[in-house]
Amino acid sequence: MLDETDSRLLAAVQADARITAEDLGARLNLSASQAARRRARLEAEGVIAGYSARLSPERLGLAVQAFVSVQMAAHAPETAAAFLRLIATLPEVTACWTLTGEADYLLRVWCADLPALNDLIHHRLLPNPAVARVQSQIVMAQPKPDSGLPV
Repeated sequence: MLDETDSRLLAAVQADARITAEDLGARLNLSASQAARRRARLEAEGVIAGYSARLSPERLGLAVQAFVSVQMAAHAPETAAAFLRLIATLPEVTACWTLTGEADYLLRVWCADLPALNDLIHHRLLPNPAVARVQSQIVMAQPKPDSGLPV
Protein backbone atom coordinates (compact mmCIF):
# COMPACT_ATOMS: atom_id res chain seq x y z
CA MET A 1 0.00 0.00 0.00
CA LEU A 2 1.43 3.34 -1.05
CA ASP A 3 0.87 6.46 0.99
CA GLU A 4 1.05 10.07 -0.21
CA THR A 5 4.74 10.34 0.69
CA ASP A 6 5.50 7.22 -1.37
CA SER A 7 3.61 8.75 -4.32
CA ARG A 8 5.56 12.00 -4.03
CA LEU A 9 8.81 10.03 -3.78
CA LEU A 10 7.94 8.05 -6.91
CA ALA A 11 7.11 11.23 -8.82
CA ALA A 12 10.43 12.77 -7.78
CA VAL A 13 12.42 9.66 -8.77
CA GLN A 14 10.62 9.47 -12.14
CA ALA A 15 11.54 13.10 -12.81
CA ASP A 16 15.17 12.62 -11.72
CA ALA A 17 16.40 9.10 -11.05
CA ARG A 18 19.72 10.49 -9.82
CA ILE A 19 18.16 12.56 -7.05
CA THR A 20 20.19 12.28 -3.85
CA ALA A 21 18.72 11.09 -0.59
CA GLU A 22 19.35 14.58 0.81
CA ASP A 23 17.38 16.29 -1.97
CA LEU A 24 14.67 13.65 -1.83
CA GLY A 25 14.36 14.08 1.92
CA ALA A 26 14.08 17.85 1.53
CA ARG A 27 11.27 17.45 -1.03
CA LEU A 28 9.40 15.00 1.19
CA ASN A 29 10.05 16.75 4.53
CA LEU A 30 11.97 13.70 5.72
CA SER A 31 15.53 13.14 6.78
CA ALA A 32 17.90 11.85 4.12
CA SER A 33 18.06 8.46 5.85
CA GLN A 34 14.25 8.17 6.01
CA ALA A 35 13.97 9.06 2.31
CA ALA A 36 16.70 6.53 1.45
CA ARG A 37 14.94 3.79 3.44
CA ARG A 38 11.62 4.52 1.71
CA ARG A 39 13.28 4.42 -1.70
CA ALA A 40 15.05 1.16 -0.80
CA ARG A 41 11.74 -0.36 0.35
CA LEU A 42 10.02 0.63 -2.91
CA GLU A 43 12.92 -0.88 -4.86
CA ALA A 44 12.80 -4.10 -2.81
CA GLU A 45 9.03 -4.36 -3.33
CA GLY A 46 9.50 -3.95 -7.08
CA VAL A 47 7.51 -0.70 -7.28
CA ILE A 48 10.68 0.92 -8.56
CA ALA A 49 11.63 -1.63 -11.20
CA GLY A 50 14.93 -0.05 -12.25
CA TYR A 51 16.66 3.07 -13.47
CA SER A 52 17.67 4.17 -16.94
CA ALA A 53 19.09 7.12 -18.83
CA ARG A 54 17.11 9.00 -21.47
CA LEU A 55 19.29 9.42 -24.55
CA SER A 56 18.91 12.03 -27.28
CA PRO A 57 17.91 10.32 -30.54
CA GLU A 58 19.09 13.32 -32.56
CA ARG A 59 22.55 13.29 -30.95
CA LEU A 60 22.78 9.58 -31.81
CA GLY A 61 21.90 10.19 -35.46
CA LEU A 62 18.39 8.74 -35.21
CA ALA A 63 16.16 11.06 -37.23
CA VAL A 64 13.13 8.83 -37.91
CA GLN A 65 10.78 7.47 -35.28
CA ALA A 66 7.94 5.28 -36.49
CA PHE A 67 5.25 2.99 -35.20
CA VAL A 68 5.00 -0.24 -37.15
CA SER A 69 1.88 -2.40 -36.93
CA VAL A 70 2.44 -6.08 -37.65
CA GLN A 71 -0.28 -8.54 -38.55
CA MET A 72 0.72 -12.18 -38.18
CA ALA A 73 0.12 -14.83 -40.84
CA ALA A 74 -0.68 -17.44 -38.18
CA HIS A 75 -1.26 -17.33 -34.45
CA ALA A 76 0.41 -20.51 -33.27
CA PRO A 77 2.53 -20.10 -30.12
CA GLU A 78 5.70 -21.20 -31.92
CA THR A 79 5.07 -18.61 -34.68
CA ALA A 80 4.72 -15.85 -32.12
CA ALA A 81 7.84 -17.03 -30.30
CA ALA A 82 9.86 -17.01 -33.53
CA PHE A 83 8.65 -13.49 -34.34
CA LEU A 84 9.56 -12.24 -30.87
CA ARG A 85 13.03 -13.80 -31.20
CA LEU A 86 13.46 -11.81 -34.43
CA ILE A 87 12.30 -8.59 -32.73
CA ALA A 88 14.80 -9.16 -29.92
CA THR A 89 17.65 -9.07 -32.48
CA LEU A 90 16.59 -5.73 -34.01
CA PRO A 91 18.11 -2.80 -32.10
CA GLU A 92 15.91 -0.36 -34.07
CA VAL A 93 12.87 -1.80 -32.30
CA THR A 94 12.81 0.01 -28.96
CA ALA A 95 9.43 -1.27 -27.76
CA CYS A 96 6.96 -3.96 -28.72
CA TRP A 97 3.37 -4.38 -27.60
CA THR A 98 0.83 -7.12 -28.31
CA LEU A 99 -2.55 -5.69 -29.24
CA THR A 100 -6.17 -6.50 -29.69
CA GLY A 101 -7.76 -5.59 -33.00
CA GLU A 102 -6.44 -5.80 -36.53
CA ALA A 103 -2.72 -5.64 -35.74
CA ASP A 104 -1.13 -8.26 -33.53
CA TYR A 105 1.96 -6.24 -32.57
CA LEU A 106 2.90 -2.59 -32.45
CA LEU A 107 6.58 -1.78 -32.72
CA ARG A 108 8.20 1.52 -31.84
CA VAL A 109 11.28 1.94 -34.00
CA TRP A 110 14.06 4.49 -34.35
CA CYS A 111 16.10 4.66 -37.57
CA ALA A 112 18.78 6.94 -38.95
CA ASP A 113 16.71 7.82 -42.02
CA LEU A 114 13.89 6.67 -44.29
CA PRO A 115 16.07 4.20 -46.25
CA ALA A 116 16.97 2.52 -42.95
CA LEU A 117 13.28 2.27 -42.05
CA ASN A 118 12.55 0.86 -45.50
CA ASP A 119 15.32 -1.72 -45.03
CA LEU A 120 13.94 -2.73 -41.64
CA ILE A 121 10.45 -3.23 -43.01
CA HIS A 122 11.21 -4.76 -46.42
CA HIS A 123 14.33 -6.79 -45.69
CA ARG A 124 13.91 -7.87 -42.08
CA LEU A 125 10.24 -7.86 -41.08
CA LEU A 126 8.28 -8.73 -44.22
CA PRO A 127 10.50 -11.68 -45.27
CA ASN A 128 9.70 -13.40 -41.98
CA PRO A 129 7.17 -16.16 -42.73
CA ALA A 130 5.22 -15.29 -39.58
CA VAL A 131 4.46 -11.79 -40.88
CA ALA A 132 1.43 -11.29 -43.12
CA ARG A 133 1.21 -7.49 -43.20
CA VAL A 134 3.14 -4.46 -41.99
CA GLN A 135 1.90 -0.90 -41.79
CA SER A 136 4.09 1.99 -40.67
CA GLN A 137 3.32 5.45 -39.38
CA ILE A 138 6.17 7.95 -39.25
CA VAL A 139 6.21 10.34 -36.32
CA MET A 140 6.22 13.95 -37.52
CA ALA A 141 6.52 15.53 -34.05
CA GLN A 142 6.09 14.50 -30.44
CA PRO A 143 4.22 17.35 -28.68
CA LYS A 144 4.19 15.44 -25.38
CA PRO A 145 7.44 13.62 -24.62
CA ASP A 146 7.51 10.25 -22.92
CA SER A 147 6.57 10.78 -19.32
CA GLY A 148 6.38 8.79 -16.15
CA LEU A 149 3.44 6.86 -14.84
CA PRO A 150 0.69 8.72 -12.98
CA VAL A 151 1.39 8.40 -9.26
